[in-house]
Amino acid sequence: QVQLVESGGGLVESGGSLRISCAASGFAFRDYAIGWFRQAPGKGREAVSCIEIGDASASVAAFVKGRFTGSRNANNSMTLQMDSLKPEDTAVYYCAAGGACSGPVLIEERHYGQGTQVTVSS
Repeated sequence: QVQLVESGGGLVESGGSLRISCAASGFAFRDYAIGWFRQAPGKGREAVSCIEIGDASASVAAFVKGRFTGSRNANNSMTLQMDSLKPEDTAVYYCAAGGACSGPVLIEERHYGQGTQVTVSS
């Protein structure tokens, strides 16, 4: 059964750090481009980061550049390290696997998780 499960979300103060992870089962992450996107209440979906198949390239959105880093791990998981968090980073964060990246945007999305809540207090 194909499944993506996020973990590590929570409440953090502004300026703090948080690491969220995504574990895949039923398929191999290495065969896909992988990415993170987020959605805040009342707002549209925002692409956060994307890593190409084979880690040929990795991109993050301009609004998190220098603060967030996405990585692919050897144990069929992925991580988003978030530093210098701001209240506007509050959202549900989702991981996904797909065909390719267009900058920080994952395209040809095929699998995605249920999301993990990240809340940054001011």
